[in-house]
Amino acid sequence: MVDDWIKEIKARINPEQLGMILVHNGIVRASSKDGKHVRGMMLSFDKQKLDSCVSEFKRRDGIEDIRVWINQGTLNVGDDIMHVLVAGRFRTDVMPVLQELLTIIKKEIVKEEEVYP
Repeated sequence: MVDDWIKEIKARINPEQLGMILVHNGIVRASSKDGKHVRGMMLSFDKQKLDSCVSEFKRRDGIEDIRVWINQGTLNVGDDIMHVLVAGRFRTDVMPVLQELLTIIKKEIVKEEEVYP
């Protein structure tokens, strides 16, 4: 999936405007933030809110494309939670957008419930 996204973006976007592509791949960890053993997680997300958020971030100066895929349902340790890709002109354009977008996705769009043994 991510490889296809990168190929599509590089083929479509003017090389004068494309200097960086950053990818985040979130994965289900075997332990919670407080150190408890985790068997997996239940995950859901608000697609409409995600689409709106991505549209807003795509309008930022220096951003050429954003792609997001979020897994949902029952996930096991090691499963992918999400892929987030931000493509743009410069590192100074792309890095802050990826960080801010991830924060919003985690705090406002995704609902995670860890599953314990």
